[in-house]
Amino acid sequence: MTDHESHIRDAVALARDNAAAGGSPYGAVIVRDGSVLARSVNTVHRTNDPTDHAEMVALREVSRRLGSRDLAGCIVYASGRPCPMCHAAMRLSGIREAYFAYTAEEADTFGMQTAAIYAEVCRPLAEQPMRLHQLRPEGEAPPYALWRDRQAP
Repeated sequence: MTDHESHIRDAVALARDNAAAGGSPYGAVIVRDGSVLARSVNTVHRTNDPTDHAEMVALREVSRRLGSRDLAGCIVYASGRPCPMCHAAMRLSGIREAYFAYTAEEADTFGMQTAAIYAEVCRPLAEQPMRLHQLRPEGEAPPYALWRDRQAP
């Protein structure tokens, strides 16, 4: 068995245990340089925090553990295809490689909604079920230049 297969099996086992304990069937493992840095499950059922997906919980743990938001070199193993939120968080943290066991479409056949959300966010804003509107404050400059200028050496 390869390391990749071992880690994906671990993520799936976490998901199964979490579902058996009353949670959602999602687990995640984050590895860097062959060392497991985090093993987590979806904890939304316990925290009522809609962002407590297994991948997000693991990302938070690894970031705290490493004292950095830059998780380049880490690999995520997830029981299911990461939702758009988790996918974006992984990208924003510098992760460039991830593996998942089961597709969003497979999850949807059991009542999950990830595939539908992926489809929704690909549609034009006016066609999405959650209305997102730009409301730019008149006379205000975007704050982005302040951040950029602070980054300069």
